[in-house]
Amino acid sequence: YNFHPATGEFDYTNPDIIHDIANPEQPITAFGYITAALKLRKEQNLAAFTVQSCDNIQHNGHVTRKMLLAFAQKQDAELAQWIEQHVAFPNAMVDRITPISKQSDIDYVTQAYGINDGWPITCESFTQWVIEDDFSDGRPNWDNVGAQFVSDVTPFEKMKIRLLNAGHSVLGLLGSIHGYSTIDETVSDPLFAKYLRAFMDLEVTPLLETLPGIELDNYKDILIERFSNPNIKDNLARICSESSAKLPKFLIASISENLAQNRNVSLAALVIASWCLYSDKGMTEQGQALDIQDAMAKELNQAAKLTATEPLSFIEVESIFGDLAKNKEFVLEYTSAIAALYTPNSQIKSVMNATLAAKEGM
Repeated sequence: YNFHPATGEFDYTNPDIIHDIANPEQPITAFGYITAALKLRKEQNLAAFTVQSCDNIQHNGHVTRKMLLAFAQKQDAELAQWIEQHVAFPNAMVDRITPISKQSDIDYVTQAYGINDGWPITCESFTQWVIEDDFSDGRPNWDNVGAQFVSDVTPFEKMKIRLLNAGHSVLGLLGSIHGYSTIDETVSDPLFAKYLRAFMDLEVTPLLETLPGIELDNYKDILIERFSNPNIKDNLARICSESSAKLPKFLIASISENLAQNRNVSLAALVIASWCLYSDKGMTEQGQALDIQDAMAKELNQAAKLTATEPLSFIEVESIFGDLAKNKEFVLEYTSAIAALYTPNSQIKSVMNATLAAKEGM
């Protein structure tokens, strides 16, 4: 979406954006192409089309609208005004686990179908697509094949992001430290499944509202079943990639809400402490190097390296954690988790068991 992660504002310094603003007839970015297409609609007195986002960004339609208008305003102020008046940007929530394509997938498609596809997509059978019913000029009949049109997608987004996406991160970070390599391998371990379910039940569910057509306990049961699918070898390195962009929305938002409502956050605090250890050591308990892919990997590593002498250094990265380091309740849980993880010969499973036992005793 080409926004600055710290400010949330459009990044005009991107060389491709600079090119597209100066060369509207030769676009190379999505913003350039969409704006050029809308300009043609306007010039030909045609109805504007809808710009539909379909990803894990909360309020993706609102983000798209803000960024596209920022781009268009710089390129053509009159067109930007027309877009603002006529173009719809419905928010949407989509859910289907699709791991990165592997060589074995490529080979299978070649052998089974005689098709040389360099990027076949392997996915689970589960699908969910919830879309706000807000379109510029009518809409496709996607509801005939299972999509759900609603007046407000926000609570559906929140449910999915706080349970599924955050659940992936819980398994990804804890499982990586232990030495597991895939989601199904991790959640097949009864302790990890128990920890995940406790996190979902105790630290996420109280924050969610009742939704039409959704029974939360059943939704969580299905989530764990989906995570356990042995045919979806979702690599933990992929799940943990760009955690600095994901966790503020997936996990830290729930932590902040719970703290504001005086709820305990010990399970999530251990996940954040594990992220610190992950960023600091960069290896499993067995000493195997982790494949860390994050735009902020260097900064996170530097902050985590100070943990032994400055226990709050990692969560003092304000662009990610905001003011969590100033919250006494969170600091208490976080430093307790850090102390347990950084104890010589500590094992993640022992710390998880202790955290669960303490939670159950509350």
